[in-house]
Amino acid sequence: MPTAKPTHPPHPGSMLRQTLALLGWLTFTFLAAAGAVFTDSGQGVWYAALNKPSWQPPPAVFGPVWTTLYIVMAVAAWRVWRTPKRTPGRTGALTVFAVQWVLNAAWTPLFFGAHLIGVALVDIVLLVAALTATVVFFSRVDRSAAWLMLPTLAWVVFATVLNFVLWRLNG
Repeated sequence: MPTAKPTHPPHPGSMLRQTLALLGWLTFTFLAAAGAVFTDSGQGVWYAALNKPSWQPPPAVFGPVWTTLYIVMAVAAWRVWRTPKRTPGRTGALTVFAVQWVLNAAWTPLFFGAHLIGVALVDIVLLVAALTATVVFFSRVDRSAAWLMLPTLAWVVFATVLNFVLWRLNG
């Protein structure tokens, strides 16, 4: 009986190289959270004074959600990275991932640091577009990686609606 051909050939190299690469992707992805230093200062008097919708999750929800999403995003990017370099669409997929990462990293300093709710809204709308493109590009290289990005896309769509409502209530 023939065995099934693997759908995701490993990148040439040792297990150590793969582990270090995954750690690198985790580190890179979590660097987007560096803007969270603005969250603590931004959630002081300014954020407390904002009008908020009743359906906004409590602040304690955001940390665990983003931690989980950053881990899943890193694994998705790592899966695409470990495909052979000659894989069609691999470079484009990783480039689009980097674009969404920049937009993701920019949101917190814009919103909480600079208190620019409208500019943060523009950023997050662009982030939704970049995440959508990431899902599409990843699907051409590694379908599992694309599926792994969907929770982030869903959460950011929710966050976009919340950002819009905060902008409308406080504009």
